[in-house]
Amino acid sequence: MLAQAVLLTAFSAGYGYERDELYFRALRPGWGYLDQPPLTPLLARLTRHLIADQTWALRIPATIASVLSVLVIALIAREVGGGRLAQTLAAWGYAFAAFPLAFGHILLTTTIDEPVWLAVLLFIIRAVRRNEERSWLIAGVLVGLGLYNKLLIVVLLAAVAIGIGIIGPRRLLISRGVLIGIGLAVLIGLPNLIYQASHHWPQLEFGRQLAAHNGGDTRAQMWPLLFLMLGPPLTIVWGAGLVALWRRPEWRPIKFLAVTFPVLLVLVFLLGSQPYYPFGLLGALFAVGCVPTADWLVRGGTGRVATVAVLGGINALVSAVIALPLTPLADLGNSPIPGMNQTVQDSVGWKAYVRQIAAAYHSVPAADRPRTTIVASNYGEAGALDRYGAEHGLPHAYSAHNQLYFQGRPPADMNVAVIVGGQAHETEALFSTCRPAGHLDNGLDVDNEEQQEPIVVCQGPQGGWGTVWPRLKHED
Repeated sequence: MLAQAVLLTAFSAGYGYERDELYFRALRPGWGYLDQPPLTPLLARLTRHLIADQTWALRIPATIASVLSVLVIALIAREVGGGRLAQTLAAWGYAFAAFPLAFGHILLTTTIDEPVWLAVLLFIIRAVRRNEERSWLIAGVLVGLGLYNKLLIVVLLAAVAIGIGIIGPRRLLISRGVLIGIGLAVLIGLPNLIYQASHHWPQLEFGRQLAAHNGGDTRAQMWPLLFLMLGPPLTIVWGAGLVALWRRPEWRPIKFLAVTFPVLLVLVFLLGSQPYYPFGLLGALFAVGCVPTADWLVRGGTGRVATVAVLGGINALVSAVIALPLTPLADLGNSPIPGMNQTVQDSVGWKAYVRQIAAAYHSVPAADRPRTTIVASNYGEAGALDRYGAEHGLPHAYSAHNQLYFQGRPPADMNVAVIVGGQAHETEALFSTCRPAGHLDNGLDVDNEEQQEPIVVCQGPQGGWGTVWPRLKHED
């Protein structure tokens, strides 16, 4: 835990804000949003105002969440009977694997989900193996808290319930501990659930929109991603966990986890939202797999230990290079890293983009600038303008992307607009006149969503902003 915390902290200021971090930072406080519950944006806001408005401060909650995940991984290994060696393999292997490092480096909703999902699984395993009602209650409390970060935890519970229903012990589904735990989860998560219900379940609708936008790629990517989340060498370990859950008599009470995993994969496939959603359960299977792996090491002597140490070291090194900002920024565009790690693509160029937007804004005649607004095509661009725009004398920027659509539209008297990003291609039908004002260029040859997108200056929104704004709205 300490080693991972030191590594994550040392590189926490690397590159720049990731696009989602800029979005969270710009969201106003609320009980919920179109695309997510309130917890992660609240953490971003708290670090911004209580610590510092810098990347290293924003990522403190991410580091804490990741370090807690390492602890829970070791506890899962211990709970299923793993000794010191199994716990050590679980902790070190997981702490320096690809996705744990990537999610620990950046504050994402998945970063906060990581320890919550693992802790819920830990207490479910504990409740079943020890026949301990209290653990069901703790799991219920954790689920209720997890609902404030992402409703996706319900999918995990559905997969667990289906696994128990298929393989047993089915009595668990109506046991007092489970029912009380469900009640606690609903009670704790009630304000968030009330918000969702009173706003017609916007996150469910957003999930459908996301699936329509991402579904094909998600369903294709999730299968190879299973072997890359922790790194190919560790695939053998979590695979051993799956097999051992079927074979070991002492693990018969938790055998349902072996069914839960394929059920979760099917549910994620059908949802089609994001390919990394099985990650939490995969981590728990890895912890379980460290027990038979440790037994195998003990039987084989120093040769096997040396082999595992070398493979684990290589996996950690490769994972760190992919997940963390170790590659010099000037060399990033010539490396394969941006293509392997989407968050790297989304963490570079923001200051350069804002400078280029500022140049376009200041190209507007001085007499027209008081009635000139800026419209960003996506929340990353809008968040970057919110963070860096004031340094360049820019006015408040607006965006019709996701929740930002509801945070305001340009005032009616703003007759000139600097349109940034992909929606600049759609302006001919929305404004009386438009002229090109440049292109976004991160200067690093990193091909991200913004690279080479246009900047245009438009006049005369057709029908006013009340007509134009709904036409710019998009959810993805």
